[in-house]
Amino acid sequence: ALPSFTHEMYLKALKPYLKAGVTIGAMPGEGGFDLCAIHNLGSEFCRHSNLFALETLPWACRILEYGKKVEVLGTKKEVEVIVSPKHGTTKDEVVTEVLHKLVGRLPELDPADNFLAVTLMNINSVWHPTISDGFYRNRDVTVPFDEPPLFYYGADEYTGEKLSKISDEVLEIKRVLLEKYPSLHLHSLHHVSEWMLRSYGDDIGDKTSIYTMLRTNKGYRGLTHPMREVQVEGQTKYLPNFRYRYFTEDLPMGLIVTRGIAELAGVKTPHMDDVILWCQEMLGKEYLVDGELKGKDLEYTRAPQRYGFATLDSFMEVNHYLDDAPTKAVENHASSLATKVETPAQ
Repeated sequence: ALPSFTHEMYLKALKPYLKAGVTIGAMPGEGGFDLCAIHNLGSEFCRHSNLFALETLPWACRILEYGKKVEVLGTKKEVEVIVSPKHGTTKDEVVTEVLHKLVGRLPELDPADNFLAVTLMNINSVWHPTISDGFYRNRDVTVPFDEPPLFYYGADEYTGEKLSKISDEVLEIKRVLLEKYPSLHLHSLHHVSEWMLRSYGDDIGDKTSIYTMLRTNKGYRGLTHPMREVQVEGQTKYLPNFRYRYFTEDLPMGLIVTRGIAELAGVKTPHMDDVILWCQEMLGKEYLVDGELKGKDLEYTRAPQRYGFATLDSFMEVNHYLDDAPTKAVENHASSLATKVETPAQ
């Protein structure tokens, strides 16, 4: 239960003390947790251990006093979880039982199809960057606010439509993948409007559209945009905090990962690109350049391209999204990465 930008650091630190067969996972997994685990712990280690991830946090909550007190604004009704059991075993339901002991009776932990489905269903990667972009798109971000503006309750109809269009792009990735790989399972990948209804149900007052659901969900009441305090003529004002996890986590470990898969699949994502370009400008980072993920900061993401994947087939096969059996693509990818490591810097 750590910010996803710290996953790699912790996996590297834990590696000397871990033995094959261990259960290790993330809550939430964000995008590409399995890629990160395999890259840092090794494919064979992960294949002989239990790897899991929740597609989102069980609660909508906020910190009241760091390290001591939080306020739970809403508990989700359902959360999807992927448990990838050690090779040669069936689904390890014991992992789910342990997770229920940790989080309580609710939410229900529904099985996701695979890590790819969890990555593409990463709701935070769609929600947080897009709602931020929608709110600030016509505002001067250097002009302070008198008080922190509402995040979800402050969304407008444009933002609701943008969220829907980006979710449509994700579902187009799903369509292309299923067309190319008919045996692939992505049943747990839904439109964000369906995710809202499944997650919050009757906590939503008006279910007419994404816009109305955002503004009438009890679980989102009172949540504000991440801000930082500034003093203006002796008065406390507020400016946007673009170093918050909505940007530092949900972009490089979220939307960029989805965008990377779209690039491998040949799916155009103009609405997703709009949000990425604005967010990377606010962050002072460079991921997307001239319509491709080739920016100087790509190495700090979990996009497939960061891990050396140049084709969709190798990405799908090496990560066992299609078949548990080793394939030639697995061997070729491992060999190419080894060559890259062994080649001296010029």
